[in-house]
Amino acid sequence: MKIAIIGAGNVGGALGKAWAKAGHYIIFGVRNPGQGKTQPPLAEIGVGATAVTVPDAARSADIIVLATPWPAVADAITAMGDLRGKVLVDCTNPLSLNGDGSLSLSVGSTTSGAEEIEKLATGAQVVKAFNTYGWENFANSAYPNAAGLKPVMFYCGDHDGAKATTAKLASDLGFDPVDTGGLGMARSLEPLALLWIRLSIREGRNPNFTWARLTR
Repeated sequence: MKIAIIGAGNVGGALGKAWAKAGHYIIFGVRNPGQGKTQPPLAEIGVGATAVTVPDAARSADIIVLATPWPAVADAITAMGDLRGKVLVDCTNPLSLNGDGSLSLSVGSTTSGAEEIEKLATGAQVVKAFNTYGWENFANSAYPNAAGLKPVMFYCGDHDGAKATTAKLASDLGFDPVDTGGLGMARSLEPLALLWIRLSIREGRNPNFTWARLTR
């Protein structure tokens, strides 16, 4: 697939490198290709990736992955242009920095970041995924264990086709994709991301853990 990744930071860069390795073609959408502080890892990927402006990336891709910081979401969606019928995978979390330096969610309970994105991205098929871990786990999902368990990738959305595509992308990176239901379930997945962040900080900023699923 041609995957447009909007955002070239740690999350977008890690996902882009991993999907390129899995055989997908990556189109990074950035504000100023070739300029600016944050640039995609094109040299590491090679011929499997390119960088263009945000609207060009959104227009030319089969699937769009939103991997910007939360404060940049609205501007990024506006820049993408017409998203009707596009699959939009939301990897963001509506994180807010408190006065004491701790993190919380700026929206939740009665809505979620993903649902707010759906309102902004008119006509897009929004799927929440790739938000519950740090970028290190997207770069390398392998956690060898005697039980043969894979780390789970929770996702949710209201469009079956879009969710199937997202599940395939999760499998391509070595995750066990778990469908949690409609997009409203992002109200649970975003707090799960906050839990992961808080646990990683508690363990001395150690990102080397994931969720896994045991079934009978």
